[in-house]
Amino acid sequence: MAQSTVIKNFRDGTLLFADNTGTPLTMPIQYEAGDFSIDNLNEGLVETTAYLDRGEFATLRKTNRVFPAFSFTAHMTDLSDATDRLLYDLARKTGAWASAVSTLGANADAMTYKLTFTAEGTNFGDPADHTMVLNDCRITLSFSEGDPNSFSVAGIVYGAITAT
Repeated sequence: MAQSTVIKNFRDGTLLFADNTGTPLTMPIQYEAGDFSIDNLNEGLVETTAYLDRGEFATLRKTNRVFPAFSFTAHMTDLSDATDRLLYDLARKTGAWASAVSTLGANADAMTYKLTFTAEGTNFGDPADHTMVLNDCRITLSFSEGDPNSFSVAGIVYGAITAT
């Protein structure tokens, strides 16, 4: 398969959160800025340490696991609701997300989600859309008043990452 000839941009992406219930609770992020980013991706998701021999480079070794961090912003439309799945409630595990089950399991101490980033491809002649699935994501949310009001979401990926 040849590499796509269409450069993707912020207009092509979507974000979807899911929990771990039998039929997962899901929520596409609406009214987001198109600024999703993820950092600290590398081979094996591990740190490397350079070892020296009397001050000179001797070797490079893999050491501790690293946990990639991601972020994005979304425009604020609502805060909390018992039936509508909202971003504020997702982060707080309240409202419609109160019964959500962590991707780490029903007895997990911390709430985590699966986050799927999809970049449109088929509309541009690619054989498929392009996805990055981030498992076991713990998120935090910040709110800012302005024009418009906005949420800033930050997260850490504790599970596997797959890309297609």
